[in-house]
Amino acid sequence: MRKRIFVLAIMVLAMPVLAAASPELAIGFSPSARHDALNIVLSIINCAQHNLDVAAYQFTSKPIATALVNAQKRGVSVRVVADQAANSDRYTAITFLVNHRVPVRLNGQYAIMHNKFIVADGHAVETGSFNYTSSADKRNAENALLIRNVPALAAKYQQEFNRLWREASPSKPPPVLIRQPLAARSQG
Repeated sequence: MRKRIFVLAIMVLAMPVLAAASPELAIGFSPSARHDALNIVLSIINCAQHNLDVAAYQFTSKPIATALVNAQKRGVSVRVVADQAANSDRYTAITFLVNHRVPVRLNGQYAIMHNKFIVADGHAVETGSFNYTSSADKRNAENALLIRNVPALAAKYQQEFNRLWREASPSKPPPVLIRQPLAARSQG
């Protein structure tokens, strides 16, 4: 029920803009044999031409992380801010992104930084309950909503992303483990 109210609130707030901007809306749910929600997320990433700002709670999805790295390789400016506690395991998609030089910051200012949204090119937003994880795609009941051509809505999300980004700390790659040969360890 809360999800429906949230979606309705977004649409009502954007109504004056919707009439003038010819918006495009797309919704995906998971789990789904066609990976509808995941494809909504991949769509906004793959269509971005200039910039992508991603706010994530949990981030372990290999397809989403790979799409972000590919977007950066094609010249799109990519930034990711994620919840610090939910992404502090030894290896997450955050580690993959940092190792591919995608700017990532971890936000530990809140009990949880539970946002899940992407802003693209100043006019498109993806949001919903869909965490950027394999579980969200394959096991959880989730939703992803894509709203294009609504710059006023995108500006609000951009403002929130910028605030989260400013208060977060840069993520660094984990230290590289140097493995000594077994013989060297037994001599010490």
